[in-house]
Amino acid sequence: MTIIFPIIIVISLVLYVYYKVAILKTKDGLNQAYFNAKSRICLGSFIFFFGINQYIFYGTKFSLFIGIVFLILGGLQLYTGWQETKHYRKEWQRLNA
Repeated sequence: MTIIFPIIIVISLVLYVYYKVAILKTKDGLNQAYFNAKSRICLGSFIFFFGINQYIFYGTKFSLFIGIVFLILGGLQLYTGWQETKHYRKEWQRLNA
């Protein structure tokens, strides 16, 4: 169980960097906003699972407090990224229908 979180952390960090580089490669503003929303989801999952992993690894009250802060910040990033992704996907479908 403890190996799952580091794998998710590394994958989300790699995807975050991938989407940030994809933003630089495209010139279309809508695609840039969509890739930015996707990168926000990856950043949120990185922070979220990093907070869980730190509490499991250390198991102290201080790491619990920091983990809760990371869970909240990561959850907010995930939620915002998810909402933006849905919005920009619908906007792309509306423009390219």
